[in-house]
Amino acid sequence: MNRYVREVTDRVLAARLALAGRVHQYPEIQALRRFLTAFAVDCVFDVGANRGQYATMLRKDAGFSGTILSFEPNPDIFAQLCRRAASDAKWHVFNVALSDFDGTASFNIMAADQFSSLKKPAQEQDAIFADRNRVTRTVEMQCRRIDGLLPELREAYSFARPFLKMDTQGHDLSVCNGAAQALQEMAGVQTELGVRPIYEGGTGYRAMIDWLRDRNFLPSAFFANNKGHFPLLVEMDGIFVNQALLSQEG
Repeated sequence: MNRYVREVTDRVLAARLALAGRVHQYPEIQALRRFLTAFAVDCVFDVGANRGQYATMLRKDAGFSGTILSFEPNPDIFAQLCRRAASDAKWHVFNVALSDFDGTASFNIMAADQFSSLKKPAQEQDAIFADRNRVTRTVEMQCRRIDGLLPELREAYSFARPFLKMDTQGHDLSVCNGAAQALQEMAGVQTELGVRPIYEGGTGYRAMIDWLRDRNFLPSAFFANNKGHFPLLVEMDGIFVNQALLSQEG
C-alpha cells in the first residue's frame, strides 16, 4: 500500500509541475525529498535565496518541515524575501552574503536579479546571457563565513543536522572555503555546477566535484537546474552526501 500511495503521489507531483511549467524540477524535488528524509536533516542553509523560490519548493513540493535559514545579499530582493517568509515561523532570513571572509565587499546587481553575484560576468559567456548577466549597479554588502556563523545559528535555532544549499552564481566554492572544518557538520551539500563559463573565476563542474570528493562529500544526484539551453548544457546542480553518514548507516 505504501508503494502504491508513493507512486500516486509522485504522479500527482509530476502533473502539477508540468501544468506549472516546472517539470524540469521533478528530479531535484524527488532527490531532495528522499535525501532530507533519509538523513534526518532538520535545517537547510539556503544560500543565495533570491525571492525564496527554493525554500518555497522545499515546503510545498519536497515536504520539508524543518528550519530554513535563507541568505540573500541583494537589498531589493531581500525585502520580497522577508515578505514571503513572514508567515512561516521556521523560515528565517538574513541580508548577508556568505563567503570565505568576514567583512564587506562589492556585490554586483545584474539586469536579471537572479544572476547577481559577488563575481563579475565572464567575458566569454554565451550570447544568450549577455543582456541579463550584466552589472547595472553595485552595493557594499556584509560578508560572513559559515564557520563563524554556525555556532551562533545553532544556539539560536537548535538544529542538529544541517544541509547546505548554495546558488551564489559562481561563488559556491568560496562559501565552502568559508565553512572550513564546519563543512563536515553538514549532512549534505547542494551546489551549482558550471559547465559553461558565466562568471569570471567561476569554478568548473569537474573542479567542484573533485574538491568536494577530497573533503569526503560524494555525489548523490545530478540534475539540470533550469529548462536548459539546447543543445549545450550550461549549468547543473549536484547533491553530495557526507561520507561520514554512510559509515553510520552501515
